[in-house]
Amino acid sequence: MEPLTWTGSLSGLNIIFTAVLVLLVLGIVGQILISFVPQSDTRAVAGDGTLASNQGASGFINMVVNYLFYATVGLALIYLVLGIVMGTGAGIIGGMARQLLPVWTALIVTFVLSITFKRNLGLYGKLFDSTVGMIGFAIVMFWVFTGIMGGVFDLLVTHDSLSQVSGMKNKLPGTPLRGAEEGDYQWFLLGGDNLARDVFSRLIKGSWVVVKIAPFATLFAFMVGITLGLPAGYYGGRLDTILSFLANLILAFPVILLFYLLVTPEIVLTGIPNYMALFLFIFPLVFLAILLNSRFYTQPSFRTPLLIVVLGGGAWLYLSMVSSNGTIVETPNYSIPGIPAALDLFDIGSGILVVFVSVVFVNSPTVFRIVRGLALDIKTRDYVAAAQTRGEGPWYIMLWEILPNARGPLIVDFCLRIGYTTILLGTLGFFGLGLESESPDWGSTINSGRRLLSLYPHAAIAPALSLLSLVLGLNLLADGLREESLRD
Repeated sequence: MEPLTWTGSLSGLNIIFTAVLVLLVLGIVGQILISFVPQSDTRAVAGDGTLASNQGASGFINMVVNYLFYATVGLALIYLVLGIVMGTGAGIIGGMARQLLPVWTALIVTFVLSITFKRNLGLYGKLFDSTVGMIGFAIVMFWVFTGIMGGVFDLLVTHDSLSQVSGMKNKLPGTPLRGAEEGDYQWFLLGGDNLARDVFSRLIKGSWVVVKIAPFATLFAFMVGITLGLPAGYYGGRLDTILSFLANLILAFPVILLFYLLVTPEIVLTGIPNYMALFLFIFPLVFLAILLNSRFYTQPSFRTPLLIVVLGGGAWLYLSMVSSNGTIVETPNYSIPGIPAALDLFDIGSGILVVFVSVVFVNSPTVFRIVRGLALDIKTRDYVAAAQTRGEGPWYIMLWEILPNARGPLIVDFCLRIGYTTILLGTLGFFGLGLESESPDWGSTINSGRRLLSLYPHAAIAPALSLLSLVLGLNLLADGLREESLRD
């Protein structure tokens, strides 16, 4: 069986695509250069007095770049669409495009529904008025769907991400599988790594590691930061001084050194990460309890059953998260029992728990400082004074007057922080901290592939590009949300 090329039967399009791409790059360079030249009277004015597109050389280059950009996107879509139809007949790109068909379907459905009902979806709906925001959202959701469908449902992987296949060590992308039997996928689409494992399958599985840790760890960090930052900013005084000092104390510690300490086997054996999980994971419960109580405290007949249901379910999830094999903390000398294994909904691996807790612990002080600063500013506004005049309680004012008016900067920071957390996870994996050595996370894969980078770059470049694209998408999504939240 012959090795696959990148585009297979579509190789005739390569010349056109390359030419358009080169012209696009030259056009962008031309745009940059001409921006240094002073322009005068290049702005056209329409009949109704509104400004139209630029005229002269600048306007011409902008127009050409726009057309070249659309042509590049169109050609890329042709590769993908024909690849879905032709499969490996369209080369490696075609094989991957067909393998990712569930992801494309989920993306299309998400965009169609979101655009159809965008006027009823608040800030999320307004995101679809921003081109930059939509591009960022598409990239982020691509990896989210890839992680869920590949990591949870095993719909996308072509081979076992941990199994070694004889004769596939350091094989180039598109190499046929040796000794393939009926039912086996016939190729290693992105080649084999230094341990003869399929790079494409490890890439898919690695996305699930990122998707299941980065957003939830960031969300937990926000729960901690909001629960502590709001009262610090609103009340001020000694409470603010103490909490700010603790936040500054944590921030003053070098992050990488802190991670080294937390994942050290001797520290893990003392149970410190478990105690930290026990403390940090309680904050979402506290936040929900205060949020619901402050909102419905005038309706006790509705509030009390609601709190019982929400906090009961939350407490079960909390105990499932902090318990593992029936214990909350287990050291060589003692153990603290948790909920019985029969009631334990899920177990978090010790390596992932350490990484998760470390990420929450490192991010919480920064979120605290942002929330505190916003609360200090917003608490002086008229609507806060009006709520105080109405006799509303402090927590009602903090959660239902101050927090909603701080949502724009917090949403943007949330998106950027997920990107930061993603990079942090990659860094941890690269240095082999926390996660298991055979984990398919992108950082570990880059680290294992970097040793042969000059000879077989595919094993390291594929996860590096994935990491880059996800963080880029999060940054673009944050930009789009910032623009739309400012207009809101």
